Amino acid sequence: MGPSNHSTVTEFIIAGFSGIHQVWPVLFLLMLLAYLLIIIGNLVVFLVIQLRPRLHAPMYFFISVLSFLELWYTTVTIPKMLFNLLDTKKSISFSGCLLQVYFFHSMGVTEVLLLTTMAYDRYLAICTPLHYPVIMTPQLGIKLTTACWILGFLYRVPEIILISRLPFCGPNIIEHIFCDLSPLLTLACTDTTANIIIDFLFNACIITVTILLIVLSYVKIIRVVLNSQSSEGRRKAFSTCATHLIVVVIFYGSVSFMYIRLTKSYSVNYDKTLAVVYSVITPLCNPVIYSLRNKEIREAIWKIVIRRQTSTKQDQVCNVLSH
Repeated sequence: MGPSNHSTVTEFIIAGFSGIHQVWPVLFLLMLLAYLLIIIGNLVVFLVIQLRPRLHAPMYFFISVLSFLELWYTTVTIPKMLFNLLDTKKSISFSGCLLQVYFFHSMGVTEVLLLTTMAYDRYLAICTPLHYPVIMTPQLGIKLTTACWILGFLYRVPEIILISRLPFCGPNIIEHIFCDLSPLLTLACTDTTANIIIDFLFNACIITVTILLIVLSYVKIIRVVLNSQSSEGRRKAFSTCATHLIVVVIFYGSVSFMYIRLTKSYSVNYDKTLAVVYSVITPLCNPVIYSLRNKEIREAIWKIVIRRQTSTKQDQVCNVLSH
């Protein structure tokens, strides 16, 4: 996917965070800390679910896949953002920029589809509890997540092909913190109205359809829960669903404000602020939300920590006795 014959731009300059000449070391450390916490947090959730047989249920399987996805979703953008804070040139090749756009948006679509699948899983578990083990088998869980990944990576291909054929003849400064569609379209040396409309339709379609499916699932869930005679069952159901809904609201809220619009861009600071929310803060919040609000995951993490501490103390005692 290289530039067309009319393009003269071979690389772009990412403007990044403007006006930070005095505080860039602080920003770099904060960004690095956030990235390390994202990696550690999501890796812990993923490994705990994989290592604890008690958590080998469809709901936790989907959470582990979401954590695995967040690891790659953030790796597409944050390392380059960190490098640009240290680099004076802040350049990225034409093909590198397109690849960053493609992988970032493909994983974003995959996450949208996965969150929808998780809502469907909760619907089956709460609304059809007797049939749930028969319907939501481990095999179906694997098929659904595989479909999310495949559809996510296919969904953005036509749009990326169209952008790769646009002429870029300068300027080449992307007013954003990483390569993204809207700031990239503003640099094209031609009318990009068709691309903007296509981008709007693609984003509106995937977000609207999935959010309607999620809302429909939760409307039915709420009806069943409110009619339940067990107060403990209602509390547990609401607690489980609340965790998922918090993640959905944070992710969909920032993404919708950023991508469902019929203009090339809003203010530069508006775009950059939202980009930080959905590319850094949301992936950072997800493992915290799931580990703090989910009792089973929280207890599993705590047991592993206690076991590790106990094992370390026993080793220390053994070493003392051996000497």
